[in-house]
Amino acid sequence: MPQLTDQGAIDEDERERTGTWMTPAEYGASRAAVWTAAVVLVTDTRGRILVQSVDYRADRLLPGGAVDAGEAPSAAAARELREELGVDGRYPRGLAVDWIPADTPGFPPEMRFPGEILHVYDGGTWTPDRIEAVRLPAQEITGIHFAEPADLPALMDPGDARRALSALRARVNGSGAALLEDGRPTAPTALDRLGVLRTRRIPQHGAWYPGPVPERLPVRDRSAWLFAPDGRVLLLISRATGAAHLPPATAGAGEAAVPLGYRHGEQGVHARTTGRLTGLPGLAGGTDPEFARLLATPEQVRELSDWGRAGDDELAAVHAARARFGLPVPVRTPPTELPGEAARR
Repeated sequence: MPQLTDQGAIDEDERERTGTWMTPAEYGASRAAVWTAAVVLVTDTRGRILVQSVDYRADRLLPGGAVDAGEAPSAAAARELREELGVDGRYPRGLAVDWIPADTPGFPPEMRFPGEILHVYDGGTWTPDRIEAVRLPAQEITGIHFAEPADLPALMDPGDARRALSALRARVNGSGAALLEDGRPTAPTALDRLGVLRTRRIPQHGAWYPGPVPERLPVRDRSAWLFAPDGRVLLLISRATGAAHLPPATAGAGEAAVPLGYRHGEQGVHARTTGRLTGLPGLAGGTDPEFARLLATPEQVRELSDWGRAGDDELAAVHAARARFGLPVPVRTPPTELPGEAARR
């Protein structure tokens, strides 16, 4: 930063000095001006994102808006949700900070858009009761609905959709707010690089039943919760689609698979087994040519899946199995992509 000098104290000799001396007025005039805004990312219990319709544009938006003069961004986020949705709350946890360039398309020239710093806050997961408590104002907000993450590019401005998906991946990663430039992370994680959530998740909404599948029920597929020594589990991400999958029940287990439970609903029976992860052979499977192999916490797997309410029951069963194996509770960190045979160590 250039050294500032009180303008009244500058004599003629000082004005002629070479260097970076600037008066406060000169320095202030040299700084770039940008707008500031704050939005809130809210999901429902299925992991869908709250978007709202407004009366002044065709595409959907996350709730939020401009930060007023002298207002903190987190205070603006709380004020905007109160004004737009009639919901009181505090949103201290940031998910992303995005720099939006001044030449972004869509702004009328007469608006003289100078660029914007936009803060994305975590609004958490809303229960049906809290959603029912939403009260829309008489004007501006014409409706809300919860959208599958993969549908955001069709519903939102491209930059808004990129930002929302990047913020959602940052929430799953759990390592703090992501720094974005025009919606793109400056330091992409594995979830960003693989484009996780860019395609619709496969719904598995059947009820959860512990134990082996009864012989009378035909099994649609068998997958496994395979534990690494740190308590995380193996997660497969399709490089072609970004879809998240548990691995096949026959993959990577060093001992006989133990039945964990199954889902039974309109989609058929999805059987789950559990075991220790000791290798990575034979994990390609399916119609996609290749999967990335990640280690993730069970909660992260749950958040990248559309399992409905029974997902919590399955998650509890997974942690009970982890405890029986004598493995630690895993710490949430960004999912780690495994190179080759890294899981053998």
